[in-house]
Amino acid sequence: MSRQRVAVIFGGRSAEHEVSIVSARSVMAALDPVRWEVVPIGISRSGAWLTPVETRAALEAGAVAFREIGRPLLHAGEALAALAACDVAFPLVHGTFGEDGTLQGLLEMAGLPYAGAGVAASAIGMDKALMKALFREAGIPVARYSVIRSWEYTLHQNMSIELIEEAIGYPCFVKPANGGSSVGITKVRSREDLPGAFAAAFAWDDKAVVEQAIVGRELECSVLGNEQPEASVVGEIVPDREFYDYASKYDPASRTELYIPAPITRAVADDARQLALRMYQVMGCEGYARVDFFLTTDDRLIANEVNTIPGFTSISMYPKLWEASGLPYRDLLTRILELALERHQRRNAR
Repeated sequence: MSRQRVAVIFGGRSAEHEVSIVSARSVMAALDPVRWEVVPIGISRSGAWLTPVETRAALEAGAVAFREIGRPLLHAGEALAALAACDVAFPLVHGTFGEDGTLQGLLEMAGLPYAGAGVAASAIGMDKALMKALFREAGIPVARYSVIRSWEYTLHQNMSIELIEEAIGYPCFVKPANGGSSVGITKVRSREDLPGAFAAAFAWDDKAVVEQAIVGRELECSVLGNEQPEASVVGEIVPDREFYDYASKYDPASRTELYIPAPITRAVADDARQLALRMYQVMGCEGYARVDFFLTTDDRLIANEVNTIPGFTSISMYPKLWEASGLPYRDLLTRILELALERHQRRNAR
């Protein structure tokens, strides 16, 4: 079989720019060189697209972020020509303008197969308010939550606070509806904490989700597949602080612990895997995604979220869960790209 070109697209305009670059470095190093020819395409913090030559040069120079290089998308002829010459794309742009359906829409219009969730599932996966509403409609248990827009809070601050206190209570979490890696999230213990929490959330999005703080354990499950997805073993995250924030996830000094498999009963593990598949399919996901949920003290599972482009280093939870399930990292990457090509072929057959 001849090698196929895979465009690995990463960087981007979100707060997760650096995380995306770390994920991409790992993926590109692990892709099977016999099967895949890697074409790296970086996106700067300003949204400019780098050519493969510029991207490689920046990576070789040790760049942790792409700054004043590249050209705006509509003028990035060389980068787009390199993308057009590829057989499949692997989008690894975490957060907004990459994980939210926008990049997937571009690839759809270009007719290029791409890994991961489609436009609608990506958009829902990025918007926590839409995701929770969809889960609740489908009968999937979620924590109590309310959605507050920035203009609502500005014009009716007291009313917003009273709504939160009546519907949610304390403690609760205030988070930007669109975002990832726990950026902009605050744990609120009293009315006095709310102004700062909303300021942090509204710095990233005009819509905030206020969510009940669940007392329980944090479980994760990796899902892989198109029409007939499969679930990995279940893992557990034990943060080194009060909640699993950005530093807890990415600080090299973090003492967060990962347990794979999670120390739970077989019955709870089976229920978690079934819930993961249910959440994945209700959202309309394809390719791959990581599913997160809480396990309460009385063994109830509560849906948290579906992450359509999870962290992808070799030590990230998504590939580690599959490694523990018998699918090595390199083989996992190949399967994800095969699923992208299979979906594209299926759609073109209609």
